[in-house]
Amino acid sequence: MSCALVPFAHFQDLELARDFLSPHRRQGIAAAGKESAGKSTSWEDGGWGAWDEAELQEPVSSYCVGRMPKLLGIVYPCDYSAEKQIFQEEEESTSKNQRNYWLQDCVLSLSPTNDLMVIANEQKAVFLVPKWKHSDKGKEEMQYAVGWSGSLNVEEGECVSSVLCIPLASQKRSSTGRPDWTCIVVGFTSGYVRFYTESGVLLLAQLLNEDPVLQLKCRTYEIPRHPGVTEQNEELSILYPAAIVTIDGFSLFQSLRACRNQVARAAASGNENVQPPPLAYKKWGLQDVDTIVDHASIGIMTLCPFDQMKTASNIGGYNAAIKSSPPAMSQYVTVGANPFTAFFFALEGSSQPLLSHVALAVASKLTSALFNAASGWLGWKSKHEEEPVQKQKPKVEPATPLAVRFGLPDSRRHGEKICLSPCNTLAAVTDEFGRVILLDVTRGLAVRMWKGYRDAEIGWIQTVEDLQERETEKMDSSPFGNAQGPSRVAQFLVIYAPRRGILEVWSTQQGPRVGAFNVGKYCRLLYPGYKIMGLNNVTSQGWQPQTYQICLVDPVSGSVKTVHVPFHLSLSDKKSERAKDMHLVKKLNALLKDKTSDPDLFEAEAKELILDIKYPATKKQALESILTNERVPLSSLTNITQTLMDNLKKQELECVDEGLLQFCANKLKLLHLYELVSKLNSQSIQKETSPSDNDLAKLLRLEEKYFHRLETLLENYKKENAQTTTQLTDEKDDILSVKIFLEYLEYEKDVITVKNMEDGEYVALGSFFFWKCLCGESSTEEMCHALESAGFSPQTLLSLLLSLWLSKEKDILDKPDSVSCLYTMLSLLSKMKVAIDETWDTQSVSPWWQQMRTACVQSESSAAALLSALVGHSVTAEIIDSVTEKKFSQIIVGSDTESWEALSLDTEYWKLLLKQLEDCLILQTLLHSKVTKRTKRVSSLQTEPLGRLSVKKLLEAGKGGIADTVAKWVFRQGFSPIILNVAQYKNTTDSTEESVEMHNNLFLEEPEAATGLERILELLQVAYQQFPCSLDVDVLHAHCSWECIVQWNKDPEEACFLNRSIDHLRCIINAHIQHGVYKSVIVLGIALMMWNTFIVKRLSSATYLMDKVGKAPKDRLCRRDVGMSDTAMTAFLGCCSELLQTLLEADVSSDEMQAPVLDTEDAWVSVEGPVSIVELALEQKRIHYPLVEHQFVLCTVLYAIMRLSLKGVKPLSLFDSKGKNAFFKDPTSIQLLPSGDMDPNVLSIRQQFLLKVVSAAVQTLCSSQTDREVSEEDYFPFEKGKNWPTLAADLAQYLQISEDLVRRHYVCELYSYGMDHLGEEAFLQVVDKEVLASQLLMLAGQRLAFALLHGQIKDGMELLSRLPPTLSTWLKAMDPQEIQNVEVPIATTARLVSKVIEHLPENHGQYSLALNLIEAVEAIPA
Repeated sequence: MSCALVPFAHFQDLELARDFLSPHRRQGIAAAGKESAGKSTSWEDGGWGAWDEAELQEPVSSYCVGRMPKLLGIVYPCDYSAEKQIFQEEEESTSKNQRNYWLQDCVLSLSPTNDLMVIANEQKAVFLVPKWKHSDKGKEEMQYAVGWSGSLNVEEGECVSSVLCIPLASQKRSSTGRPDWTCIVVGFTSGYVRFYTESGVLLLAQLLNEDPVLQLKCRTYEIPRHPGVTEQNEELSILYPAAIVTIDGFSLFQSLRACRNQVARAAASGNENVQPPPLAYKKWGLQDVDTIVDHASIGIMTLCPFDQMKTASNIGGYNAAIKSSPPAMSQYVTVGANPFTAFFFALEGSSQPLLSHVALAVASKLTSALFNAASGWLGWKSKHEEEPVQKQKPKVEPATPLAVRFGLPDSRRHGEKICLSPCNTLAAVTDEFGRVILLDVTRGLAVRMWKGYRDAEIGWIQTVEDLQERETEKMDSSPFGNAQGPSRVAQFLVIYAPRRGILEVWSTQQGPRVGAFNVGKYCRLLYPGYKIMGLNNVTSQGWQPQTYQICLVDPVSGSVKTVHVPFHLSLSDKKSERAKDMHLVKKLNALLKDKTSDPDLFEAEAKELILDIKYPATKKQALESILTNERVPLSSLTNITQTLMDNLKKQELECVDEGLLQFCANKLKLLHLYELVSKLNSQSIQKETSPSDNDLAKLLRLEEKYFHRLETLLENYKKENAQTTTQLTDEKDDILSVKIFLEYLEYEKDVITVKNMEDGEYVALGSFFFWKCLCGESSTEEMCHALESAGFSPQTLLSLLLSLWLSKEKDILDKPDSVSCLYTMLSLLSKMKVAIDETWDTQSVSPWWQQMRTACVQSESSAAALLSALVGHSVTAEIIDSVTEKKFSQIIVGSDTESWEALSLDTEYWKLLLKQLEDCLILQTLLHSKVTKRTKRVSSLQTEPLGRLSVKKLLEAGKGGIADTVAKWVFRQGFSPIILNVAQYKNTTDSTEESVEMHNNLFLEEPEAATGLERILELLQVAYQQFPCSLDVDVLHAHCSWECIVQWNKDPEEACFLNRSIDHLRCIINAHIQHGVYKSVIVLGIALMMWNTFIVKRLSSATYLMDKVGKAPKDRLCRRDVGMSDTAMTAFLGCCSELLQTLLEADVSSDEMQAPVLDTEDAWVSVEGPVSIVELALEQKRIHYPLVEHQFVLCTVLYAIMRLSLKGVKPLSLFDSKGKNAFFKDPTSIQLLPSGDMDPNVLSIRQQFLLKVVSAAVQTLCSSQTDREVSEEDYFPFEKGKNWPTLAADLAQYLQISEDLVRRHYVCELYSYGMDHLGEEAFLQVVDKEVLASQLLMLAGQRLAFALLHGQIKDGMELLSRLPPTLSTWLKAMDPQEIQNVEVPIATTARLVSKVIEHLPENHGQYSLALNLIEAVEAIPA
């Protein structure tokens, strides 16, 4: 175990932050690309003369000349194209460097708890927050995403100079170690220090010095490791060019909490103020130093008594007085110039802390105001506000002078950074000479120096020793209690050298380099040096904060990494056996990776290495590495493990690690077992002859009739299953690598157990043991004996065997011999010890057989489960017979017991399971069957695969589970509802005309798809016979109806699903009429649930939309308000009308008989689960017939408006207030409906509506005769045979309008469109023929006027002058434009006039006009 660079987070979009913080780099990159293109072009065009100029300007020329090839001492020009490519590559490299180097110019800070990162440049800043997301590889990882971005500057021209992210502890007792929130502290070049929340809200600001802020550093509370160590207080230190300010951590914590609470109150109310406590800080003026660039606050230190006496003696002599308690001092170390490193000591109590009145900067998003600007410490407003009065800077307190005590004077050396170690005893300093110097801050000495680290970044890692890994001293144990002692702590210095792109880890103080990583030249090393603020010696006891010590930000890969260093690397190489062991482990790993090594040579070297390792834990780690390597052969694994085990046995007992010895013994036994099983699988035995059908039937104890039926069922299942599933068979099912074998098994206390694995891994292990045996290619007896001797329990072997058997269904059905092999193996397993309890009797359930039955119940491989259950039943019967025979052999002597079958509880459970598995097999076969020819469009909902069945699923699906499963299959196949009736009555209607008609209309979507239909009908008929109750045809229709409407609700554009749902309900009613089957109560309940669940909400939306627009709405409005297109909404309204009509018919029929009783097959009585749809339907209340009829009228009106595209019609205007209030109410409730005489205005609107319906219907009829709209007929299949005029007449009865008026208008419209033949048929339905004749007389006059006055007849004006004056005047007053079709033959018009005269009485006022008209028509030549 060595150092590791572990990535723990990635950036979601770091380029977005770069473009925001450094927009000039983005523009510079683009400009560099253009400039490079221009330079390459000019270089190419300039020829050789450009080289001289390039020598003075571009360094690439010298590089190019150096690459010139030399031949015979002559310098030849280099390849022009090659040098051009080199030049372009360097330009691209420069552009790439500029793109990646941007992070070096930014100020970075990452919270120690990883919950916030801040990147700032000049005035801008980006706050990044971590989120757990899936990476491109599908793994879940933490990614930093932009949480807030913006400008932080308030003063003009100020820039960000330093940033800290300080997590603040939660005050709740139930806190789990995570911080309550994180505060962002930002220092500016203006001298201001501002505090922000994670969302960028300014909390408070302080101007403690007018010089720029150079550095911000924080110290949080740490529990002292030793009793003599001084407890350090929390503080925030701020470095200025000539001063240092330290803010007390407790005061800062309370102020930040108060300001954050104020932000919340201000955002809520905008006027509430709470004065936070003042900040306590100390300000020291650092003297006698030329330049300061960085600092470290060491904390409070106390001199030891010896140092105190030495100092007093040096100053006061031999008789100097010494205080009883040494003074406490705060130590500060700065780096810069003259001196290079300076040490300052501030005596505690020499300066009283200053109290700063906190200036709140709580700006509500609503008011953007400044609340509680106290004492003038902060005077700023939003930069968007105009300031009428010039701001006054707050008063700055003077600093207390603090002289330098001593330092490291080096006039030529200038310090750059200083980084304090976690234990406050060491510090690392970098300088301009590229050195890293290690300081002992206690003694003020430089103890070590590293060279060659220019522009280096430094940090520390502190590692605590794990006591469990420390080896107890055996020879010289400590007499003082615990020999191990407390945990030791090691510190490592981390140096990042950006110019070399390397990250190094060094052991301090004089230790070697323990780790090095190539990380790139553009990274940033972040070392906070603090943890969570707000803890103390009490609250920190129960906290275990998850904090990091150091991290590396790589902008190229967009990752954030941390360094893990194990403790043992801090130990000296000469004294550390662990380090030597780790070196041997590395050497062993390298040997394992070598692909070219000889096996014998590898074995010898591996033995030598593993024996040289001293620590038992490391020996175990090395042996595990060997055992998990796939390329090491079995013999080498065995020999190496045996050698290590023999070596351990030779050692003294007290020196032997029992755990390692037991580990070797266990692995060795598993290796021997693997070798034995592989040997048995490789030994081929002579296969026995395949058993005949009679032998199998006798073996399974089945009657010949049932056995042949079982063969037919399995053949059907195999045939249908082959069409839907393709199983990839592995030719090497019995092969399993040693590595995987050892991973799967555990050996403990002479018992082999199987680890928790996935199903595929479980099957692989079972296949390795038993597949050859099931195929008859290996000895079953020897395999079972070997596994039992190795330590496998019979229950584990049974579980492996059943997992293999149930997963290899396809192969088993192709190999009937496997059934007899399974019988043999199950018999052998049952005879093992502890397989079947010795106390088991026939009247109790054996856990052994219950385990097998549970596996069969849960299996989705119906055929394999049925065969295994048959074998299990047969073996159980054999064992029971032998037990019974032994028990009664002494009582009954010489009697024939072969024909007996002993009764037991297990046998009855087996019989029940066999019936359930057989039912499941038949049902699964049906679900696998499908029509092979599907030519028309199929909805995506119909292509969703059906899940495989198991007995467990059916038992948990409730009473309606079986019918619901078949209903899903019917829906996906797109069958017409009539196919269910065809299969039900197939035996009785094969030769009738009804059967022929049914066969011709089996499919609603595609009648031509008939391939395999007879096969499906046969399978469906078998399912009906197997489930006479669960698959009762009416119950199945009910489930199919519900399934169709559920699928329609998922995709309302598929109106055919809703129409098919209603067709299923109508099939139940038709069955009642035709065959005397009464289930109308089911129809009533299903239709009512459909209405309340899926219909009424959409219908109300459609109604109010149509009433609002006053016409058929456009597609956009339909999709917005109803959630479907205009075409789909038209079909939806038609289906609503059909559904309500079905509901009315069912209500009328349900008055005759009681509700039916739902039965269940005996094998499925114990089902549990949700209540079936049919049961819910039977629980529904009776409907209120007038209310449903009232709703039916509205649906018909809506459908007529949409289907006929009527305009100027508001559907709700056809009803009064009572009628409007009754709509969309529960159909079972009693509502106040319209009664008595209706308002004449409403009646007038209704009459106009009905006449519009008739007119639009006739117009549609006329256009459909010329242009057939096949697509619409397919979309509205329920319209076949629909007569809109007749429907309008029926509506007239509900709307209190004269039906005869509607029929007369219908006849007039037909004649108006010139469809006289249809008009003559409709004429017969009119009651008041006299009024109709008078109306048709006007129409005939309009036809004749058009013929005479508009040139249809030659010499029309001459014929008009011959007519009687009365007739001529009447004809001239006619307007032919009122009729729709004027191109009607004169003979047809003559026939119309004759019909008018026929129905007009002689005393009618227009009778004489009609006679003159017939004479005029007859006088006109045809």
